[in-house]
Amino acid sequence: MLIVHVHVQVKPESVEAFKEATLINARASLKEPGVVRFDVGQRQDDPTRFVFVEVYRDAAAATAHKETAHYPVWRDTVAPMMAEPRQSVKFNNVYPEDASW
Repeated sequence: MLIVHVHVQVKPESVEAFKEATLINARASLKEPGVVRFDVGQRQDDPTRFVFVEVYRDAAAATAHKETAHYPVWRDTVAPMMAEPRQSVKFNNVYPEDASW
């Protein structure tokens, strides 16, 4: 399992458009065979900040995600909406040990 947290800060005037584009991407991502979870969270104390929690079966699935038709559409749509470049952090799964979802 590969877990990726993606942190995004959006320009205040772009929050709603960012959410719309991101929901389309997230729903399409969940249809990919290698995607286990694709959560999108918005901070309560700063609605311009988002975190994605992406769980892939393996690194190849994460690579395949970026090769889908929907990912570059999302990336190019939201790029001008971002207040700063998005940042990602990768994690290895520790628990549950049998994460065979």
